[in-house]
Amino acid sequence: MFRAQNIRIHNIGPLSLNLSPGECAGISGPSGAGKSILMRAFADMEPFSGDLSLKDIPHNNFSGPEWRKKVALMPAESQWWFHTVGEHFTEEFPEEAAASLGFPTDVRNWEIHRLSSGEKQRLALLRILTHQPEVLLLDEPTANLDSLNTEKAENFILAYLNKTRSGLVWISHDPEQLRRVCHTLYKLEDGRLSRTGKVLY
Repeated sequence: MFRAQNIRIHNIGPLSLNLSPGECAGISGPSGAGKSILMRAFADMEPFSGDLSLKDIPHNNFSGPEWRKKVALMPAESQWWFHTVGEHFTEEFPEEAAASLGFPTDVRNWEIHRLSSGEKQRLALLRILTHQPEVLLLDEPTANLDSLNTEKAENFILAYLNKTRSGLVWISHDPEQLRRVCHTLYKLEDGRLSRTGKVLY
């Protein structure tokens, strides 16, 4: 469903990655290897050469905002621009989904400046999934979470994946997490993306 072919960006590549519907691909690698830059390229937010496509439609057939709505990047540091949580949700606030991530019903009224890093991370995940992307690009989505909230976030993401049959690329420095959540495992090192393992899929 999602194909990245012969991607080159800075000193990375050429590399390719293909996602099937419902597949989660995990990418590990040393700090500075370019994992975040690669994800920005997949989201068409960084200049690159090569070909991206979604369901065999080239990314150039989409406008930038259209592509990024379908192939959505959740960066390690989320951005917030309004005063309260609820103002960042264009549709009705998803109370049930928020509860599954450990939030009370009044979280929509919480002020952004009072949120912890972990709360911002979980709410950014909630926000991005309300747009129902067809491919989700996650850059260290649980880095600021304790073990309980990490489990909640993982379950929330995988439930979305199973329900929608979307594709998912997940960056993490935690190899145990990638083995838990991913079907296919890759390593980015020295500009090369190599497959390192595959879980039953």
